[in-house]
Amino acid sequence: MKILDDISAELEDIKAQSLWKAERPILSPQSSHIEVAPGREVLNFCANNYLGLADNPELIAAAKEALDSHGLGMASVRFICGTTDLHRMLERRIADYLETEDSILYAACFDANGGVFEPLFGDKDAIVSDSLNHASIIDGIRLSKASRFRYANGDMDDLERQLDDARRTGARRIIVVTDGVFSMDGYFAKLREIRALADRFEALLMIDDCHATGFIGPKGRGTAARAGIKADIVTSTLGKALGGSAGGFIAAAKPIVDLMRQRSRPYLFSNALPPPIVGAALKAIDLAEQGDDLRERLFANMKRFRSGMARAGFKLLPGEHPIIPVMLGEAKLAQDMAAKLFEQGIYVTGFFYPVVPQGKARIRTQMSAAHATQDVDAAIAAFTHVGREMGVI
Repeated sequence: MKILDDISAELEDIKAQSLWKAERPILSPQSSHIEVAPGREVLNFCANNYLGLADNPELIAAAKEALDSHGLGMASVRFICGTTDLHRMLERRIADYLETEDSILYAACFDANGGVFEPLFGDKDAIVSDSLNHASIIDGIRLSKASRFRYANGDMDDLERQLDDARRTGARRIIVVTDGVFSMDGYFAKLREIRALADRFEALLMIDDCHATGFIGPKGRGTAARAGIKADIVTSTLGKALGGSAGGFIAAAKPIVDLMRQRSRPYLFSNALPPPIVGAALKAIDLAEQGDDLRERLFANMKRFRSGMARAGFKLLPGEHPIIPVMLGEAKLAQDMAAKLFEQGIYVTGFFYPVVPQGKARIRTQMSAAHATQDVDAAIAAFTHVGREMGVI
């Protein structure tokens, strides 16, 4: 019982520091307009639903078709008795879409990042990672016995130094790992420069493209396509632009993918993705590949919101991504403002430590192709009203 008392005290301390994360129920499908209580609808500006496909009728129909043809789930890991023709269809489709040799499915991209390093890199190898990489990359690297090198976010001089240090250790294999988009800030990685440095030091390049696949770059093929380079390994998700359900993947050369099938623990010891998710993802990739109109609407919404918020006087991080952080500084201020915006019919969430550094609390807004122009304008108006009321602007 002493343990529970200690945990309870820790929880109270989290609340006292205004760092408590609450979860609101949603009674409707994920969309630009969501029902949060019987008869109460709000505008959603904090989902990763970039292309607005989370409630798309074609995806729902594809999921139902796969449910009817292949059932609810596989009740097994894939190498025992848990794979289907749909799984391989989706893996080939992902590889074709991202222009890699093959891909492999995981329960989530967190699992993909958690499972990619240990099979590839041992104590004779080196991993060079951006300091702001996603938590799943950090955890995955910890599972490997490789030497670890970290470079300051987006600092190419520091990356060069770390690569030089890694090479001087005599590392057999070296890989540079970066988010394609840093999700708390909406910044793009400097992939052209990173690729050039990786090539110079004979290193692989891995990109986590969760906040890019489906809507960044030509045909939504991601940040590497946007930068005009090739990555050796891409990890990403089906849980954001590609339908918003669940599942992740690694896309890479076939030998890398084959090694994942043999040695990647999150893959080997997790049930196969449910067929309805696989069926919906196949349709989502089709819609994303053909979705120039959705991408055009998404980025028009981004520009409109960014311009209106800047005119109102809010402090925004610069960028060209549909993630638009509204900087507030203090955790309590971010939470209080998010609560007042919720009262005004705008669903947003305050981000604060440990998700972002101390003193860098913010409301991270995210645009969607599902937002109408009037939705964007309503959000700007609500932010302006609440911002003035709270003395933020």
